[in-house]
Amino acid sequence: MRLHYDIVDVFTDRPFAGNQLAVVHGGDDLTAEQCLTLAREFNFSEITFPSSAVTDGTEYATRIFTPGGEIPFAGHPTLGTAWVLRSRGLLTSADATQVCGAGRIGVRFAEGAAGDSVELSAVPRDLVGPLERPLVNAMLSDLGLTVADLAGEVWAAGAGLTFVHLPVTEEAVVRARPSSRPVSGYAERVGRTQDPIEGLNLVAVSGEAPSLRVHARVFVPGLLVPEDPATGSAAAGLGMALVASGLLPEGGRYEISQGHEMGRPSTLHGRVTAKAGTTSLCQVSGQVQHVGTGEIAVP
Repeated sequence: MRLHYDIVDVFTDRPFAGNQLAVVHGGDDLTAEQCLTLAREFNFSEITFPSSAVTDGTEYATRIFTPGGEIPFAGHPTLGTAWVLRSRGLLTSADATQVCGAGRIGVRFAEGAAGDSVELSAVPRDLVGPLERPLVNAMLSDLGLTVADLAGEVWAAGAGLTFVHLPVTEEAVVRARPSSRPVSGYAERVGRTQDPIEGLNLVAVSGEAPSLRVHARVFVPGLLVPEDPATGSAAAGLGMALVASGLLPEGGRYEISQGHEMGRPSTLHGRVTAKAGTTSLCQVSGQVQHVGTGEIAVP
């Protein structure tokens, strides 16, 4: 048996940039082992297996895999999968719902001068911090950095997949090296969370509320993704960290530049709704480019 797939680049205004995604169709009955084998064959940071059934043209389920295993939620797979299903005529409304391991994620399609874009809306799930300095120092050391590079409070935050958000100087973002130590090894020291702690989101933040600019690099070694070129799940959690640290105390917008160090330039648009320093909704959007279709054998 062979299955059809689409390949798209997410969080970019042109093909062959952003974050690659394979969307495999008709894989409803595949086992986790089969899905993982296909994920390793494509060797992208993520691959999705959306259900063949779409309810009322607005709701679908999907599974998300990295080369290291299945995860409950991720940003660029959410946007890319929704875009592909709409391009195939399976999603017929401007608003849709993705059902995944993290629950129900809202998706909205928009048209504008900059081209078509897709936005996800996720409810905050984890917020822990500020993290203690010895733990922060250990994480910085994993990236080849020191406490002198730190530029603010460090929080663990996520809306379906949890990241440690490390604010550092602009120069430190460029100088950092990928870590080989799984971030999940620090989970007990971080504290109790609903979702797995899988990545380090290294950020240099500039500007003033309610509009910030962010230069980010994301490392997810525990899922065999040494560095990710565009990470929507980290972008969603970052909004929570920006609110908690006082950089966006009443919410606002932030534009993330990521992937340049990998030759995969990406742009992510985040916005966070907050009241009294508490996040109520995280939204991340970006453009999607189709680059290929094909068939792959089922292992």
